[in-house]
Amino acid sequence: MSESLVSVIVPIYNAGPYLEQCLNSITGQTHKELEIILLNDGSTDDSLSVMQRYATSDERIKIIDKQNQGYGATCNRGLAEATGTWISIVEPDDWIESNMYKDMLTFAKKFADEGTPLDIVKTPYWRIWMPDTKQQRKLNCSYKNRIHPDHQPFAIADAAHLLCHHPSIWSAIYRKSFLDEHRIRFKEIPGAGWADNPFLVETLCQTDRIGYFDTAYYCYREETPEKSKNFAHTNTLLPLERWNDMMDVLERLNVTDEHILRSHNSRGFTYLSGIIEEVDLTHDDVREAAKHMFERMDANLVFTDNEVSPGMKRLYAGLRGIPCPKINPLPHMAGLVGQGVYNLKNTGLVNTFFATKNYLVKRSRREGK
Repeated sequence: MSESLVSVIVPIYNAGPYLEQCLNSITGQTHKELEIILLNDGSTDDSLSVMQRYATSDERIKIIDKQNQGYGATCNRGLAEATGTWISIVEPDDWIESNMYKDMLTFAKKFADEGTPLDIVKTPYWRIWMPDTKQQRKLNCSYKNRIHPDHQPFAIADAAHLLCHHPSIWSAIYRKSFLDEHRIRFKEIPGAGWADNPFLVETLCQTDRIGYFDTAYYCYREETPEKSKNFAHTNTLLPLERWNDMMDVLERLNVTDEHILRSHNSRGFTYLSGIIEEVDLTHDDVREAAKHMFERMDANLVFTDNEVSPGMKRLYAGLRGIPCPKINPLPHMAGLVGQGVYNLKNTGLVNTFFATKNYLVKRSRREGK
């Protein structure tokens, strides 16, 4: 098996408007040794015909036409078919910059030559904010310039910050033998289902051979505010369901590192905040789901975490029915100032202004008030 062969898995469902851009970015990679596995997950638009057209002119493309099963099952089929040393996942409404695989493999080779082959090569990504509108902008992701492990390769406990951001499993490549050895596959959930969430924990928490370099290649189309709002109303509890799946993985792997658990708690608070902006805690199902999640969090880790807001700590204590200790708000406020400075450097003045305004306007609602 060639050490440089990358199997690119593209799970496709009704991606017609974006598919050509995606496939052009893959077939146009400067690293040519690719196995491109296009999986048609029962599309009802012209996605399959687009795939077939590309396959006629590029022998590296393999098409799998199957009934609709959802993102997780489709990625798993791709993993079963893949023969490359490395696995990459590209979503069909996104695209990648031309040097992505070349640079990732060059980075990995350095460690292999030193006798410490990597299991995962991880990078940041580009946020495509307000995609396909006049406001569209290309922004750094929220962990760009923030991941600084003391040594490389590293285990996730040395850079646990990666676990509290967007899963972004596609801004990485994975050694296939590592995935197979640990039997890592996607949770098979109907639809998209956020199956990337447990996959993130399954991969990053089962190796001490992660390599990270801080150059973005993957261009991720973010949801518009309207789509995010609609999702919150139609899939209200899904984020908390996936948080629990991730917690199940952490418990199965006997993860006890405080940095990892704090990062996972942070994800939970973020997910809950996003829900109750739209569907508040007067809804019994939301309240019970929040309570269940909180019961799985270590209270000491929550109350001593300066990144958790005082309001959210009080909500946590109230739903669990436990006393809330006296909270000094100053460390959290200092953290918010630091976050603002980071945002200025990372995404610019305009985006920081809008992010700050949105936070202040929705703060009370996000804390269940």
